[in-house]
Amino acid sequence: MRKPTVAAAILLASLIGLAIGTPAVASTGGTADGDGHPNVGLILFYDPDGRFRCSATLVSPTVVVTAAHCTQGTLGKTLVTFDSVIALKPPSPFPVAADPSAGFTQAEVEAAGYLSGTAYAHPQYSNFTDVNNWNDVGVIVLDRPLSAFGAGYPAIAPLDTLSAIKTSDLSKTLFTAVGYGTEVRKPDSGPQKPQPMSYPLLRRYVDMPGQKLTPQILQTNGNPNDNRGTGGTCFGDSGGPVFLGGELVAVTSYGYTSNCRYLGGYQRLDIPSVATWLATFGL
Repeated sequence: MRKPTVAAAILLASLIGLAIGTPAVASTGGTADGDGHPNVGLILFYDPDGRFRCSATLVSPTVVVTAAHCTQGTLGKTLVTFDSVIALKPPSPFPVAADPSAGFTQAEVEAAGYLSGTAYAHPQYSNFTDVNNWNDVGVIVLDRPLSAFGAGYPAIAPLDTLSAIKTSDLSKTLFTAVGYGTEVRKPDSGPQKPQPMSYPLLRRYVDMPGQKLTPQILQTNGNPNDNRGTGGTCFGDSGGPVFLGGELVAVTSYGYTSNCRYLGGYQRLDIPSVATWLATFGL
């Protein structure tokens, strides 16, 4: 998972009173999803810093919604899969690009049995530097159309859906995040301090109470010990969906601590700057 300039992000947080850390990359206290959210997938891509993964949501036959920091600077094609279980232990089954400096080709991705697509980042994405123009949303346009899994494509929430929640009710409202992030737990051996563990690599979901809302960002409490919810997001969940009442209201953007046991930040989709851009992809 690529990282923003953390010092700049924390400085910005101190100035505006919003908790910001590193991009969200697994779930704390998550539950194995199985077929619960079949339109949520994992994406894998190369950028100049290496190969990374994020989570994403199929919202039309050709469009997958994710985070801008999971699409900006992508080299070549992005691999997409909707398998709920990727690997119970290492290694993962994913292919390696013949030329990592150029990224995946469509032929490489499809030969390995996966979907391929082209990544786009919101043109006003601020790369974690401007909370007023956060715009951490991106899309993958699939090279081949794909039918919805289950009951159809998830609906993106209408404008101002989150703004309609009273401030006094936000902490009583549960949001569901889904993704392929690392699980925070005690390792099988060695020091028994809970930490993000990359395997098993599978789709999980968590329920999180709201904590704060800004014009761009939904913030939630991701502590698994908070009895109002079941946990939060972590490394690998970036770009994954946040649902409210079955509608897609946000995508996972950042986490505040390295052990993913505090606040999480989510890019709102129910705002004009995001909705206008998504409309250019037919959404």
